[in-house]
Amino acid sequence: MSIEKGEFEFEKGKLKTTQKWIENERILADKNDNELKMKIAELKKESRGRYSEELETAQKLYAITHKNLEKYIETKDEPYFARIDFRERLRDNESFYIGKFGLGDSKTGDEIVIDWRAPIADLYYSKTQGEASYEVPDGFIDGELNMKRKFLIRERELADAFDEGINEIILKSADGENTLTDEFLKINLEESVSSKLKDVVATIQKEQNDIIRAGKNAPLIVQGSAGSGKTTIALHRLAYLLYKYNKTLAGKDILVIAPNKLFLDYISMVLPSLGIDMVKQMTFEELAVKSLKIKGKVITKDKKLSSVLESKEKNKYITESSKFKGSLFYKTILDRYIRYIEIEDANVDNINVNGFPLFKASEIKRLFVRDMAHLPLDKRKDEIKKYFNNKLKEKLPEFVAKISADFEYKIATVKNNMEDGEERRKIIIQIYDERDIRKKQILKLSRESMEIYFDNWKHSDTKKLLQTMFENEEIIGRIAEQTIPIKLWRYIRDEFQSNEENGSIDSDDLTTIMYLKFKLEGVPEGYIFKHIVIDEAQDYSAFQYAVIRHMATNDSFTIVGDTGQGIYFYKGINSWENLIKDVFNNSATYVQLTQSYRSTVEIIKFANKVLKKQENSLKPAMPVLRHGMEPEVINFKGNKDFSDKLDDIVKLCDKRGKNSVAIIGRTYEECKTIKEFLKKYSKHNWELIKDTEKNVKMEKIIIPSYMTKGLEFDCSVIYNCNKDNYDDNELDKKILYVSLTRALHLEYVCYEGDISPLLD
Repeated sequence: MSIEKGEFEFEKGKLKTTQKWIENERILADKNDNELKMKIAELKKESRGRYSEELETAQKLYAITHKNLEKYIETKDEPYFARIDFRERLRDNESFYIGKFGLGDSKTGDEIVIDWRAPIADLYYSKTQGEASYEVPDGFIDGELNMKRKFLIRERELADAFDEGINEIILKSADGENTLTDEFLKINLEESVSSKLKDVVATIQKEQNDIIRAGKNAPLIVQGSAGSGKTTIALHRLAYLLYKYNKTLAGKDILVIAPNKLFLDYISMVLPSLGIDMVKQMTFEELAVKSLKIKGKVITKDKKLSSVLESKEKNKYITESSKFKGSLFYKTILDRYIRYIEIEDANVDNINVNGFPLFKASEIKRLFVRDMAHLPLDKRKDEIKKYFNNKLKEKLPEFVAKISADFEYKIATVKNNMEDGEERRKIIIQIYDERDIRKKQILKLSRESMEIYFDNWKHSDTKKLLQTMFENEEIIGRIAEQTIPIKLWRYIRDEFQSNEENGSIDSDDLTTIMYLKFKLEGVPEGYIFKHIVIDEAQDYSAFQYAVIRHMATNDSFTIVGDTGQGIYFYKGINSWENLIKDVFNNSATYVQLTQSYRSTVEIIKFANKVLKKQENSLKPAMPVLRHGMEPEVINFKGNKDFSDKLDDIVKLCDKRGKNSVAIIGRTYEECKTIKEFLKKYSKHNWELIKDTEKNVKMEKIIIPSYMTKGLEFDCSVIYNCNKDNYDDNELDKKILYVSLTRALHLEYVCYEGDISPLLD
């Protein structure tokens, strides 16, 4: 049901007028852009590399005007997506059109389109018709919300428009009751998936909007069911924060930690499409390697999980060591080790120059143990060195006096022991010459002595410190106090040594080295951020959070995840409550999202059967009432039979205009096998996705289960969901749940032999 014809014609005309206005503004902005570029080129030529205030001003102005030009280009087809009518108290009713970017008239200064992040736009996302208010920096604006209108614009034309409160449609729910849903939202959800995550500014729901606009200076933890839009919300939240705090927060101040390179590629277009740039986006392993400046092949969490899944003989120490190295108990042991290093470092000697004490050990120890105790160990040494360098000039007269006294003693000795004569005078002159040379060299010698002293005192190789801890039984005895099973410790030690010999490093050990580095030297320059987003947050250990926390000012975090998808169960977060209590000292805000916007009712209900079998207390995902085909469970006999059935599935998808089909194998090895026989039997070409993949088209792919997290497909085909592949254990429950929640529209579960007990 659309709005009335007369209203629709008015909105069509309004859209055309706005598009024409944007085009005029774009032409003007483009002209200014080119003129400024030419001016900057001339000023650069004139300055010849020297500083020019005029050049700097022109470059700053260009950055602003060019961004405006980009806005006009971005919005020329679809300048806005909604309209609200609001009457502020004691004022007339006004219409506000809301778009991805705020657009103002360059001549009059009037705001033609309101930015979705502006305070008044909150009325569109969070309020209902009638009395309403929105928050501004110095209070609230009260009034009456008279209309919320949503526009469906396709290929520069107004295709449809809906007024909230009038245009909801009624669908039959599974239990036979009538349920209201948003037709505008439904149309958007029915679209096929693309190879990149899209911005959703037009369809943000109230509970999502509350998260996006939440305060900045405290950890915000979002537990979101599969398909609840938590990744999209987190990225839109960044766009909102950069808009709201534009004077103190820039893209370079923000870090996004994502699960793998494929996922980074998948989200790569969201921030640029919202006009945001320079945000650092990395996996945890990349963050560790870059901040530590170390080389070597990294054994990622995905590689470790893959070895756990593919191992015929279960080695409990693979998961036990990872669990231990991700625990806060391990952090306690490392803190004791750091204390042990501190005690050792406090055993200092004098800084001597030619046998004379330049600075005494007692003073050095006092500064290190007491006065600088608030700093990381090596930072203390840097500060002590700076302090001594400043003090050196006032120390030198005293030092020179000591040297003079020493030489006077030597001269007196010569005079007392030798008769006056040519030989004695010659020796005395030599002593005086040596004294004068020593006086001239004293500053240089003092600085050299200090350089050598502090170079020897500091810890240049953090990795070696970790190796020492693993290998020195006396140290581990002192710091662990026999609380670690000896076999587990030997496994950890031997694994580290083996990796070292092979030129590789475990991602769990990267966390340890980062922690030691931060405690010894502080966080490296360029790695302290004003806000950090962590996606798939359940996959990181409590210890990793403790390390990452050093990198965020004011504990400014957006943390989004789903413990129901915690496939790294042996090291990740099983309880948000424990994380809030043990890592964030009960200071975090926790929000739960249970509404799922990705999949149909039928797909979510099917996946929830597996979720309910997990050992957690999560509420099952509640789907937006969008119906589709029931997931189909298919028994196949052999590779040829599977391939034939798969080709039939692809044919149906093509017929329905759904292009993205993913075959989900349990492991990468299984996916390689699928790829081989599909080459032989299938009519289609299938791309095998590796864990190092960066750029992928989502059309016809074969992908391991653990790499699908956060991704979505029009159709998913679970390969061989039999008892051998998915048994009744916690890991398989989580992996299967992840796999079953990837499909938007169509889902097929194939098996050979006995079907998995998880689907009973």
